[in-house]
Amino acid sequence: MLIHPGIDPVAFSLGPVLVRWYGLMYVFAFFAAWGLARLRAARAPWSRQGWTREGVDDMIVCCMIGVVAGGRIGYALFYDFASFAAHPLELFRIWRGGMSFHGGFIGVTLAMWWWSRKQRRPFLEVMDFVAPCVAPGLFFGRIGNFINGELWGRVTDAPWGMIFPGGGSLPRHPSQLYEAGLEGLVLFAAVWLYSAGGGERGRPRGRVAGLFALLYGLFRFLVEFVREPDVQIGYLAFGWLTMGQALCLPLIGVGLWLLLRPSAPAPVAAGPEAGRKRPARPPRRERH
Repeated sequence: MLIHPGIDPVAFSLGPVLVRWYGLMYVFAFFAAWGLARLRAARAPWSRQGWTREGVDDMIVCCMIGVVAGGRIGYALFYDFASFAAHPLELFRIWRGGMSFHGGFIGVTLAMWWWSRKQRRPFLEVMDFVAPCVAPGLFFGRIGNFINGELWGRVTDAPWGMIFPGGGSLPRHPSQLYEAGLEGLVLFAAVWLYSAGGGERGRPRGRVAGLFALLYGLFRFLVEFVREPDVQIGYLAFGWLTMGQALCLPLIGVGLWLLLRPSAPAPVAAGPEAGRKRPARPPRRERH
């Protein structure tokens, strides 16, 4: 049996401002995504398609807005609608916690749809580019949950069971660490390697995003079996189905569809000369 280390959720203070570990985890997540996106933009096939390190900066800002807005709204809609409906201003007090991955996923998807239209890029190409950059943020987010001693698992007699503050006197699954490992480290390695293995032409469009959606959905669905359901919701059906599992089912379906649908390989631009028009030749003079 293990004991939660009881880490102070406040990392440090700047006068009256308390900087919490959970907030820092979002900063680490955004910097990780930004760095990975710039790294990808410099490599084939993305560099051949006109992606640049500087060009991804605007995209990452859109992602940040989508994650925060979508995650907060998603939590209000999926997990605590009655409370937020009674106190709408709580939606803006994000420092009190309450974020939903599925809401953040929807927020990022909408942000990338808007950005792809603005940049006149295919939507699935943009999602394929972004997908491998997301998993490190999931890792940092779950570590933040662990530091806060929240979202712990169900009671267990496993030797690695842990007693959490607020979780009673019985040991529980450290489900935050399970998710950090599966949804963060394993998911990142699988999607990054799969994306890098497509050669000069890259994977068929939509495949990388499909693998991300499928694996995240499966990993989250499995961990939910040992994660304590939200007290305000409980189980949705069958005495075991949680809200997290229900929200993962569409992700799994979309992931399978993107991976299995027939599609042509992503096109590769021929270089900067490809888009230039050749000057018109003067008309030939007929000889008489």
